[in-house]
Order: sequence, then C-alpha cells, then structure tokens
Amino acid sequence: MKVLVAMSGGVDSSVAAGLLIEQGHDVVGATLKLWGGVSDSGCCSVADVDDARRVAQMLGIDHHVFNYTEEFERHVVAPFVAGHAAGDSPNPCIECNRHIKFDLLFERAARLGFDAVATGHHAQVLSRDAQHFLVRGADDQKDQSYVLGYLDEQHLAVLLLPIGAMQKSEVRQHAERLGLRTWDKPDSQDVCFIEASKGREVFLRSRIELTPATIVDGVTGEVLGETGAAELMTIGQRRGVLPGRDGEKRFVSKVDIAARRVEVGRLDEILTSTIHLDEPSLTFSHDAVENDTVVLAQWSAHGRPQLATLRHDRQHERPWSLQLHAPARPVAPGQTVVLYRVNEPEIVEGAAIVTGS
Repeated sequence: MKVLVAMSGGVDSSVAAGLLIEQGHDVVGATLKLWGGVSDSGCCSVADVDDARRVAQMLGIDHHVFNYTEEFERHVVAPFVAGHAAGDSPNPCIECNRHIKFDLLFERAARLGFDAVATGHHAQVLSRDAQHFLVRGADDQKDQSYVLGYLDEQHLAVLLLPIGAMQKSEVRQHAERLGLRTWDKPDSQDVCFIEASKGREVFLRSRIELTPATIVDGVTGEVLGETGAAELMTIGQRRGVLPGRDGEKRFVSKVDIAARRVEVGRLDEILTSTIHLDEPSLTFSHDAVENDTVVLAQWSAHGRPQLATLRHDRQHERPWSLQLHAPARPVAPGQTVVLYRVNEPEIVEGAAIVTGS
C-alpha cells in the first residue's frame, strides 16, 4: 500500500514511518510548513523540518515539504486572534488538525495517488461492521483522540495510526532500535506560532490592541481589581485571579470585552449544568447519535470525561447543548468538547465548539 506519512520531526511520526516501512508499505514522508513567522516551539520550527528530513533520509524514503502557510494563517492563526478579541478561548491545535492536517493533506494525498495517510498520533482506528471508529490511544497519558475528535468516516477509512496501540516508552524503544535521531527528543507542548520565550500576550499584542478591564464580583458587583488584558482571561480560569475579600478562591465567570469587565465568583457560584454547542461545528463520526443521547463529554486534552445528555431544541437560539449530569466549571466559548460513547468509553462519537449561552 502506498502511504503518505505526516512527519512533524518528532519521535512519534518518525516511528510511525519506520514501522510502516517494516510492514512492507511504500512510504513517503511529508512535512507541512505552516507558520511563516518566528517559532521556537511546537511542530513548525526550522529544526523540526530538518529533523523530519534527516529521519526520512535515515529510513531511505522520499520526503516532501508542503507549504500551507496561507491556509494556516486563514484557518488557524486569524481565528485564534479573532476569538481572543471577542473574549473567546479557541484551540488552535484542534483547528489545525481539522482544517489543515486532516483536510488539505488528505485531499493532496488523494490527488497524488496515495492509498492512505498516516500520522504519529496516539489514537487508534477500529474497523467494525464495515464502519470505522476513532478510539483512544493505548497510553492513557498520551492519548490524542481528543484533538482528533472531528474525524469522520471519510477520514478514518484511509487513516493509519501505527503507534496508537503502543505506550510512549515503546515508541522511544522502537526509535532507538531503528537508530532514529529523534528517539529521545522531548514532546512538543506549545502552540507552534507563539514563541515560548515570549508567550501569548506578546503574540496577541502584535496583532490586536489588548483591552484593560475591571475585575468585579459577579454576584455583589464589588470591584476586586484590574487586568491589563481582558483577552487573556478565560472563563473557568483560576490562575492569576486574586481571592475575594473573604479569602476564598475566585474563578472567571464572564469576559465582556466591549464593557471592559471581567466577572469572577466562588466555585459554587459559577458552576453550570449546561454547555451550549456551535451548531455548524458539530460533527458526528456516524449517524447513530440522536437527541437525548447520553454521552461522555470531555473538554480538555486530558480532562476527565463527564456524563451528559446531548439535547437539540430548535426553539432555542443555540439549539444544541449538553446537559451535564453533575455541575462543573463553565467551559470557555471557543473550546472544543469531544463526545465519547457511554457503553464503549474509548470510542469517539463526535465533537463541537462551545459557544456562549
């Protein structure tokens, strides 16, 4: 089988390519050039592209670099900035997977005559009853099914995830066995277009004017402080939020950029049982999900899934919602919720972006 392997320059995709070669596939490596600016982190640095190229040389396979900088700016960076300007908290890595890696790359692979696309993600594809399902990776600490939650049958049918059934320690052992230069390379943790040495605030200030705001108690209206950048405040956030005058911790409950106001409250005051979903973003892996389906909802990469009922009410301005079975911290608009099956909690049912109430 002719396989195009997305090689980021990290150990996971390097081993994915190596394993596919050992399995007898005709493998070609491809690295995506996404960010045209300065990068010292993530998977877009010059060093990462060079690592991918050198690994391909060591494996004896062809390697290509596909330039998607314009598309990356349009589908990932610009929405990230616009979301913060509106007081939302978008997830750029998920949007990159959704629009670039599993859209444009798949289209290009098909045009070039490849039978499948492979990546080094810690997730698995289950084939059953002529259907394909996205399943959590075997390594609980590295599972990446959350960031792939938007994949549907069309993608899954031609997707290979060679390391999904492996523990991270096994991946590194295979890389060392294969003599790959990336065998001990640390995992990428940061957003690739934001310099780790400067951070999100510096990046956003280069794109938009950040807004000073007053921090107030959402119940009493009492002024508790000020922030120099309301766009950096995230609903549900505790870090960086000063305690109230009673000494209790406070959490962000509302960000109003136009009013220059950030509301906070005690945990018991901000808990919610409803998460509203952006209808155009809602994607199901298959057609089995219906109104009032009970699911496991997860809204961070390694968060604990929560029982919820998926509701659809056409009379509501935001017709799709999740009714949580137990109150939780509010989830910031712009974040992604991934839905898993209750009776088979490893299997992904779909995903959606959180929207305001």
